[in-house]
Amino acid sequence: MKKISKNISYKEATYSNYAKKYKIANKPDDEKIENMKLVAEEVFQPLREWANHPIKVNSFFRSKKVNSGIGGSSVSSHLTGNAIDITTLGEKTNLELFNYIKDNLEFDQLIWEFGSQNPKWIHVSFKEKDNRKQVLKTLRKGIYYTL
Repeated sequence: MKKISKNISYKEATYSNYAKKYKIANKPDDEKIENMKLVAEEVFQPLREWANHPIKVNSFFRSKKVNSGIGGSSVSSHLTGNAIDITTLGEKTNLELFNYIKDNLEFDQLIWEFGSQNPKWIHVSFKEKDNRKQVLKTLRKGIYYTL
Protein backbone atom coordinates (compact mmCIF):
# COMPACT_ATOMS: atom_id res chain seq x y z
CA MET A 1 0.00 0.00 0.00
CA LYS A 2 1.30 3.45 -0.91
CA LYS A 3 2.01 5.84 1.94
CA ILE A 4 1.87 9.63 1.95
CA SER A 5 3.74 9.62 5.27
CA LYS A 6 4.46 7.39 8.23
CA ASN A 7 0.91 7.91 9.56
CA ILE A 8 -1.13 8.67 6.41
CA SER A 9 -1.96 6.01 3.84
CA TYR A 10 -2.69 6.86 0.21
CA LYS A 11 -6.20 5.43 0.66
CA GLU A 12 -6.88 7.68 3.67
CA ALA A 13 -5.48 10.76 1.85
CA THR A 14 -7.70 10.26 -1.20
CA TYR A 15 -10.86 8.90 0.45
CA SER A 16 -14.10 10.81 -0.05
CA ASN A 17 -17.63 9.73 0.87
CA TYR A 18 -18.87 11.88 -2.01
CA ALA A 19 -16.50 10.22 -4.50
CA LYS A 20 -17.51 6.78 -3.27
CA LYS A 21 -21.24 7.55 -3.42
CA TYR A 22 -21.07 8.97 -6.96
CA LYS A 23 -18.30 6.64 -8.20
CA ILE A 24 -15.92 9.51 -8.98
CA ALA A 25 -12.19 8.88 -9.30
CA ASN A 26 -10.31 10.94 -6.72
CA LYS A 27 -6.76 10.26 -7.88
CA PRO A 28 -3.95 12.80 -7.62
CA ASP A 29 -1.17 12.90 -10.20
CA ASP A 30 2.49 12.65 -9.19
CA GLU A 31 2.89 16.41 -8.64
CA LYS A 32 -0.11 16.49 -6.29
CA ILE A 33 1.19 13.44 -4.41
CA GLU A 34 4.48 15.29 -3.89
CA ASN A 35 2.52 18.27 -2.50
CA MET A 36 0.65 15.93 -0.17
CA LYS A 37 3.91 14.40 1.05
CA LEU A 38 5.23 17.90 1.77
CA VAL A 39 2.13 18.84 3.81
CA ALA A 40 2.45 15.57 5.72
CA GLU A 41 6.17 16.05 6.36
CA GLU A 42 6.02 19.72 7.35
CA VAL A 43 2.69 19.87 9.22
CA PHE A 44 0.93 16.57 9.87
CA GLN A 45 3.84 14.43 11.09
CA PRO A 46 5.31 17.04 13.48
CA LEU A 47 1.80 17.61 14.87
CA ARG A 48 1.21 13.85 15.18
CA GLU A 49 4.53 13.40 17.00
CA TRP A 50 3.72 16.24 19.40
CA ALA A 51 0.16 15.03 20.09
CA ASN A 52 1.40 11.46 20.54
CA HIS A 53 -1.94 10.04 19.41
CA PRO A 54 -3.80 9.46 16.11
CA ILE A 55 -5.24 12.38 14.16
CA LYS A 56 -8.06 11.76 11.69
CA VAL A 57 -7.67 12.94 8.10
CA ASN A 58 -11.14 14.26 7.19
CA SER A 59 -10.13 15.45 3.74
CA PHE A 60 -6.83 15.79 1.91
CA PHE A 61 -6.74 15.60 -1.89
CA ARG A 62 -9.92 16.42 -3.82
CA SER A 63 -10.37 16.12 -7.58
CA LYS A 64 -12.17 19.03 -9.28
CA LYS A 65 -15.33 16.93 -9.58
CA VAL A 66 -15.31 15.94 -5.89
CA ASN A 67 -14.44 19.45 -4.71
CA SER A 68 -17.20 21.04 -6.77
CA GLY A 69 -19.70 18.35 -5.73
CA ILE A 70 -19.17 19.07 -2.03
CA GLY A 71 -19.31 22.84 -2.54
CA GLY A 72 -15.58 23.47 -2.03
CA SER A 73 -13.90 26.68 -3.14
CA SER A 74 -12.83 26.71 -6.79
CA VAL A 75 -9.36 27.78 -5.60
CA SER A 76 -9.15 25.27 -2.73
CA SER A 77 -5.68 24.05 -1.84
CA HIS A 78 -7.21 20.57 -1.58
CA LEU A 79 -7.25 20.53 -5.41
CA THR A 80 -3.45 20.64 -5.54
CA GLY A 81 -2.85 18.39 -2.53
CA ASN A 82 -1.60 21.34 -0.49
CA ALA A 83 -4.29 21.23 2.23
CA ILE A 84 -5.50 18.79 4.83
CA ASP A 85 -8.55 18.86 7.14
CA ILE A 86 -7.97 17.09 10.44
CA THR A 87 -9.69 16.18 13.71
CA THR A 88 -8.25 14.89 16.94
CA LEU A 89 -8.61 11.23 17.86
CA GLY A 90 -6.99 11.47 21.27
CA GLU A 91 -6.66 13.43 24.46
CA LYS A 92 -5.47 16.65 22.79
CA THR A 93 -8.40 18.79 21.66
CA ASN A 94 -8.77 20.38 18.24
CA LEU A 95 -8.09 23.70 19.98
CA GLU A 96 -4.77 22.38 21.29
CA LEU A 97 -3.86 21.05 17.83
CA PHE A 98 -4.81 24.40 16.26
CA ASN A 99 -2.70 26.37 18.73
CA TYR A 100 0.27 24.05 18.32
CA ILE A 101 0.23 24.51 14.55
CA LYS A 102 -0.20 28.28 14.90
CA ASP A 103 2.64 28.67 17.39
CA ASN A 104 5.14 26.05 16.18
CA LEU A 105 4.77 25.09 12.53
CA GLU A 106 5.13 26.70 9.14
CA PHE A 107 1.88 26.89 7.12
CA ASP A 108 0.14 28.88 4.42
CA GLN A 109 -3.38 28.94 5.88
CA LEU A 110 -4.69 27.67 9.19
CA ILE A 111 -8.47 27.76 9.52
CA TRP A 112 -10.57 27.13 12.63
CA GLU A 113 -13.59 25.42 11.08
CA PHE A 114 -16.83 26.04 13.00
CA GLY A 115 -17.29 25.50 16.74
CA SER A 116 -17.18 28.42 19.16
CA GLN A 117 -14.80 27.24 21.93
CA ASN A 118 -13.11 24.43 20.02
CA PRO A 119 -12.89 23.98 16.23
CA LYS A 120 -15.03 21.14 14.83
CA TRP A 121 -12.05 20.46 12.56
CA ILE A 122 -8.89 22.20 11.39
CA HIS A 123 -7.94 23.10 7.84
CA VAL A 124 -4.23 23.66 7.26
CA SER A 125 -2.36 24.23 4.02
CA PHE A 126 1.32 24.32 3.21
CA LYS A 127 3.23 25.30 0.06
CA GLU A 128 6.84 24.69 -0.89
CA LYS A 129 7.53 28.44 -0.62
CA ASP A 130 5.88 31.78 0.22
CA ASN A 131 3.66 30.48 3.04
CA ARG A 132 1.52 33.35 4.34
CA LYS A 133 0.98 32.14 7.94
CA GLN A 134 -2.65 33.31 7.56
CA VAL A 135 -4.82 32.36 10.56
CA LEU A 136 -8.60 32.43 10.02
CA LYS A 137 -11.78 31.35 11.77
CA THR A 138 -15.14 30.53 10.23
CA LEU A 139 -18.41 29.95 12.05
CA ARG A 140 -20.57 30.13 8.91
CA LYS A 141 -19.77 28.82 5.44
CA GLY A 142 -18.05 31.45 3.33
CA ILE A 143 -17.46 33.98 6.14
CA TYR A 144 -13.91 34.15 7.52
CA TYR A 145 -12.37 36.26 10.26
CA THR A 146 -8.67 36.90 10.72
CA LEU A 147 -7.38 35.76 14.10
